[in-house]
Amino acid sequence: MKHYLIIILAVCFPVLTALVAQDPGGGDHVGNYNFKIEIDGVTQSSFESLEGISAEIEVIEYQDGTDNLLRKRPGRAKFGNITLKKGYVTNTELFDWWKEVAFNPENSPRRVVTVMLMDSMTNNPLQTWELFECFPKSWKVSSLDGKGNDVLTEEIEIAVEFLKMK
Repeated sequence: MKHYLIIILAVCFPVLTALVAQDPGGGDHVGNYNFKIEIDGVTQSSFESLEGISAEIEVIEYQDGTDNLLRKRPGRAKFGNITLKKGYVTNTELFDWWKEVAFNPENSPRRVVTVMLMDSMTNNPLQTWELFECFPKSWKVSSLDGKGNDVLTEEIEIAVEFLKMK
């Protein structure tokens, strides 16, 4: 009887595992390596990393009269800045955006940044974050080192006013 059970498990386990892996609602984890970024609807190329998609609610603490219990209430929503990093190329588009905001903040348009986490099998979006009223907070390139052999990278931190998740 034990041999039959082992044979059944040996045959069924890979099949069940494959079925669960194909089920989008099956609870499988999603890889973080396949993503696209658009700024005002224009696809941006070759970002190696994106950090900081976040949202939080401030906590307002107060105490009623002589009550010894500290009360907490939800306050304002805040959204985290994002940081985009990519290999440096001679295209100055990101620096030009930063410069536009730095030297003409009243007239520089804010932009919509869309981040799409892509399905590695179908290349369709699994999750989309739309970040609104965005503008660059800082821009930098990585360190230059005459003895090194690392790839030069460009990094831009973008302030986000609010976001929607689709």
